[in-house]
Amino acid sequence: MKEAEAPREMTHAELLALPVSFSLDVANRALSLGRTTGFALAKQGQYPIRVLRLGRQYRCTRYDLLRYLGVLVDDVEGVERTETAKQ
Repeated sequence: MKEAEAPREMTHAELLALPVSFSLDVANRALSLGRTTGFALAKQGQYPIRVLRLGRQYRCTRYDLLRYLGVLVDDVEGVERTETAKQ
């Protein structure tokens, strides 16, 4: 039997490329949380960032995640502007 691969952490570039909102699984990966732990924390209202409940889904925002991780939102917007200006 193969061992289950642990999800790898996200790189800085992957964090900056996240969409405006994403699933709790993506947030768990970015925060190095296991799936069971992440969903349990969200259900208890103890998740490290704000979690939005949309029907049966949990969603998180890029803004909240980057803010929690200490990445300034202005820095991200500057990177996006620079990328657009190059095109």
